[in-house]
Amino acid sequence: MIRLLAGVAALMLPVAAMAQEQATAPDEGVDDGFCYLPALSPRPKDQIVVTAGGLLRPVDSDLVGSRNLIADVAPGLGNRVESRLRDEAGIVQFRRSDGRSAHPTSQGITLRGLGGNASARALITLDGVPQADPFGGWVAWSAYDAINLGGIIVARGGGSGVDGPGALAGTVGLYSEMTDGVEASLAYGSRDSWDASASVGGEVGNGHIAVDGRYSRGDGFAPVAKGQRGSVDRAAPYEQGGLGLRLRFDAGDDSRIEAALRGFSDRRDRGTDFTASKVDGIDASLRFVHDPFGETQWLALGYVQLRDFESGFASVAAGRNSIAPALFQRVPATGLGARFELRPAIDEANPLRVGADWRRTTGRTEEDFFFSGMVPGRHRIAGGSSDTVGAFAEWTSGDANDGLLWTLSGRIDRWWLGEGYRLERNIAGPVITDLRFAARQGWEGSGRAGVRWTSNAFALRAAAYRGWRLPTLNELYRPFRVGAEVTTANAALKPERLWGGEVGADWDNGDTKLSATLFMNHLTNAIANVTLAPNLNQRQNLDAIDSKGVEVSAEQRIGPATLRATYAFTDAKVDASGAALALDGRRPAQIAKHGGSVSLRSNASGPFGGFATLRYIGKQNEDDVGLLALDDALTLDAGLSWRFSDAVSIEARGENLFDELVPAAISSSGIVERATPRTLWVGARVSF
Repeated sequence: MIRLLAGVAALMLPVAAMAQEQATAPDEGVDDGFCYLPALSPRPKDQIVVTAGGLLRPVDSDLVGSRNLIADVAPGLGNRVESRLRDEAGIVQFRRSDGRSAHPTSQGITLRGLGGNASARALITLDGVPQADPFGGWVAWSAYDAINLGGIIVARGGGSGVDGPGALAGTVGLYSEMTDGVEASLAYGSRDSWDASASVGGEVGNGHIAVDGRYSRGDGFAPVAKGQRGSVDRAAPYEQGGLGLRLRFDAGDDSRIEAALRGFSDRRDRGTDFTASKVDGIDASLRFVHDPFGETQWLALGYVQLRDFESGFASVAAGRNSIAPALFQRVPATGLGARFELRPAIDEANPLRVGADWRRTTGRTEEDFFFSGMVPGRHRIAGGSSDTVGAFAEWTSGDANDGLLWTLSGRIDRWWLGEGYRLERNIAGPVITDLRFAARQGWEGSGRAGVRWTSNAFALRAAAYRGWRLPTLNELYRPFRVGAEVTTANAALKPERLWGGEVGADWDNGDTKLSATLFMNHLTNAIANVTLAPNLNQRQNLDAIDSKGVEVSAEQRIGPATLRATYAFTDAKVDASGAALALDGRRPAQIAKHGGSVSLRSNASGPFGGFATLRYIGKQNEDDVGLLALDDALTLDAGLSWRFSDAVSIEARGENLFDELVPAAISSSGIVERATPRTLWVGARVSF
């Protein structure tokens, strides 16, 4: 943390100088792309209420618990959703690298030290639709770069049954914004990188239509750290793009129909031959929303996800002077779901939420391996299906102006794992393995109870919760290999179950915001990659992961700029026995004790703007037994903008301006993979 504090001065200088040139912002703040709608009960006039496409009006239960709003997520000019999330301490992605260089299967997300592997332990939604990969549970972050996002709400802690199953560590809600007019950007960056985005929208009859698109590419950088590279190492290029169509039409008084269709394509590799990967996806959703003020409200939603993932893996010789293909994999997967929510009117308010949802995932992995030269010797296919049907209810007392506000929510889920399978055969010969895994089913409950007491600008809050997560098809059925490290699947994995609680305090007088939260979590049946022997791992249920810590944030408005600092201390330990006894008492892999950020951002409407953000990530273990460690890292991102007309602005920004070596992974032979080095961008935005 000394490194983080020492860098604050470097952060303050560029934006503070810029801020002196701007006019003072109005008291009401700025329009950051959200829809500000009246809530279901009176609120202070300076209380920001966020609602988004496809959702009912917000309720007062949104104020109970540890939540924060990320508003400045404008696409283009090198901005990335997953990088913006890293500004909030305690939000952890399995790898420190982003979606331009990380392997797509390593991009899960979790909170509060509940790590284990790359499957997401937080529920990721876009306008209420789950977003994790149907087969693997990882997150294709490049899929959201083309969307005109109004903001992100991060709810920490599990048990939020109204969001859906799988909110083990919390919920990260992405919310889209319907464009009105034309917004576009074009930027050029280091290593011959291009980034273009555009959104076009407007009223059509009694509705609204919006089209969003983005394309980005770059020659990339060599992932292996300097001094360890061999003749097989080179830069890792990437090419990504997406296009989306959103429609919203009135359907009578206080009702609307919303439809969304989007597709994306992601191409990247790992900086050597035979490691190219691609992800193609198509998502569609249709919903009917009826939300009159003070009357019964309801929502009906249906959606589909189609994913097609392909990746190559290579075997690199010692000295990194020769390479050969090791495995080629293709993973088609499908996610289907539906949701219905009802909020009956009670005394002209809607304190009760009841509903039901269903989600089905199917997928398989098709792999060629045991290569002889360029010819594979074996083929494997493995996969299955899962279904979850649940019902939920939530009751919130009073309103936000009461001194005491409490909420109680719960859900019950019935889950099924269909018959799984794994078939291996010699391509030119007989079947080697033909396994069938019995179908399973069960019941799980989750819930959350929270209370908040408010007196003027000060508030105290507390919550207790229980959550759960079903193993992914990837964890159950797919073995994989990284270099010499082989990890086998485990079709007998049990669902993860979490008990947790938190207490916190908040201060908010408009210009100054302070928040502190103490939390404690007990995760049983935690799924982790457990070392059984040198270069041999298996996914297993650990006895538990115990995680406790503190999350702190502070925000101060300074004239036309806002200074924000976040810090998370996470003390997480594994409770293990049996084959995993060597992990007992150790910190989970990829979880750092310390993390924090300090940012200064302009918030005025003058011609000049900018930001500067310092991020610190502490030392963490690469592996479960703690033999390999990733050093800590301090990075600085900064940017300046100049709006020289109502419609046009130019920007310059930089990522990792210190050119810090950020270790993202380390192999058993000591080869270090790095995250993004210094990257500079210059570009322009157009809006009219």
